[in-house]
This record gives sequence, C-alpha cells and structure tokens, in this order.
Amino acid sequence: MIKPIYSPSQDRYEKIFYRKCGDSGLKLPIISLGMWHNFGNMDNFENATEIATTAFDNGITHFDLANNYGPPYGSAEENFGRILKQNFLPYRDELLISSKAGYDMWPGPYGINSSRKHIISSCDQSLKRMGLEYVDIFYSHRFDADTPLEETVLALDQLVKSGKALYIGISRYEPDQTEKAVQLFKELRTPFVIHQCRYSLLDRSPEDGIFDKLKEHKKGAIVFSPLAQGMLTNKYLNGIPEKSRMANSSKVHLNKEHLTDEVIHKVKALNEIAMNRNQSLAQMSLAWLVRNESVTSVLIGSSSKKQLLDSIGCLDNIEFSAEELRQIDKIVE
Repeated sequence: MIKPIYSPSQDRYEKIFYRKCGDSGLKLPIISLGMWHNFGNMDNFENATEIATTAFDNGITHFDLANNYGPPYGSAEENFGRILKQNFLPYRDELLISSKAGYDMWPGPYGINSSRKHIISSCDQSLKRMGLEYVDIFYSHRFDADTPLEETVLALDQLVKSGKALYIGISRYEPDQTEKAVQLFKELRTPFVIHQCRYSLLDRSPEDGIFDKLKEHKKGAIVFSPLAQGMLTNKYLNGIPEKSRMANSSKVHLNKEHLTDEVIHKVKALNEIAMNRNQSLAQMSLAWLVRNESVTSVLIGSSSKKQLLDSIGCLDNIEFSAEELRQIDKIVE
C-alpha cells in the first residue's frame, strides 16, 4: 500500500497571524515551533511528524533548529530533514527554517564557539543533515568572548553571500554586544533581522535593554522558553510529577532547585488569573507574550499534537485588561 502524500490544511493561513521582522520584508508567524526537545533520535519519529504537520496545518511556517539539538547532537536536524522530504518538500518555499551554531557540537577546538571555522563548518553540516541548499535564518547561537565579534559577523555575512542563508540572527547577546553586532552588520549590509532571547512571565530580562535596542534599530525579536521550561503550566502546581522533566536530574536545564517556594507562590497566583480568563496557565502565559508588540514571534516546544493545539489556543484570547496586567506585574515582581 502506497503511503498517501501529506496534504496541508487549505485554510492554514487563516488560523494564525504574522508580524513583520523589524523593518525587513520578512514576516514570522506569531507562534513558531522549536525543535530543541522531542525531535531527536531518542524520541518517537511518528509523533514528531504529527507535531510538525499539525503546526503547518495551523499556519506555523517557522521551524527552529540548531546544530546540537537532539539528543544525540544533530539528530533533530536529521529527523526534520526526513519530515521535510516525506511531507513538506512541495511546500519548501512556504517554510521558514532556521538553525544555529555556537554551542558544543563535535570534539576538539573547532566544535564549539563562534570562530569562522566553526560557523562555516557547522552550517555546511546542518544543510547536509536537513537535505537543504539553504536555511532561511542562520544564528550565532551565543556571544563568544574568545572570538572577535568581527570574525563571527564576517563568517555569518559569508553564509549569506554564498547562498547558504537568506537572513542572519543572533541569540543570547547582551544589549552592548547587540549594539556592536548591529553596527558591524550594517557596515557589511548583511540582512541581520532578528534576535532570539529568553523571555517569559518569570524571566523579563529582555525588558532591561534588549527590546529597546531592537526597537531602536528596527530588528525583530523571537522569544524562547516562553513557559519557563514548563513551570508556567499546570504541571507543577501540586509538586513535581514523577515522570516530569524536572524529576529527571539528567535534564540540566531544569531541576528541582528552580522550583522554589517563591516560584510556586507566583505560579499559583498567575493560575488564578488564568482561570478567571477561561484559559490554562500556559495559554495565558503565551497570550501575555503575544500581546507584546516588541515580540515578533513566540517560540514554543511541544511533546504532542494535543499540547501544540492547546498552545495555539492562546490566540483565542490575547486581550488583557489594565487590571489583569497590573495584577500580573505585581505577582511576578
């Protein structure tokens, strides 16, 4: 029996809205799909495919990866390449695919950081794993103090000039580092369009300079960890579930020390507001980000089709009253 070719929903572009990425001509869906978790070789490929196709069926055109997403490293890109070949290839020009380099990827001195050697080699490897001729956005995954910023910027500029990337982004740069990068890209006329930063109700650090800097230079902002690694969901309201990511000590990005009594108090208070809005805590937390016009797109992860659709449901109510915003500010401050 021949497997039917995937056919996306005909009304997919009516289910979501798009924002311009700064003053560029590029538009991003207000919700993008991140593939940090749930797309590696340790995960179920059929489930990963269902998540990706459900995203596209709902107008999510942006799929965000990095060279070391997995586990193991590189496997998320390999699996996305399989999904692309089996389902999305006829729709490649409707997709916005991004990848990154900067964190550890392979052994030795050239497998990490942001040297010209690492950036160019990493992009070549990512394209091969995904079966692509180019990515739409390629990021410097983090600022590297051991490499002159000029070297990193010139390497990223070369990716565009060689046709391997259409646009350039940076991630996790501080305001002063962002300012310097903006000026260097401007001199080279590189299409640098976006900054990826951590932002949520529990981490509002981009409000202390990054958003102002991006607005000043008319660049976009895509935010990750919008649910604070799951803390802004109903999952931890009554303690730490046995099979949760937080209960697994191998997940170094989220552990029991993060869930302090203070955080639990804040999360429970936020949940009360969410219930009064007829939303889950996760939906309200995402809606709070979407309402912020400084945010071009919110980067979400998902472990299932159901979870993805629940997240997209935040768009049903993104309006907040002045009193709700006042209460939220009081809680998180």
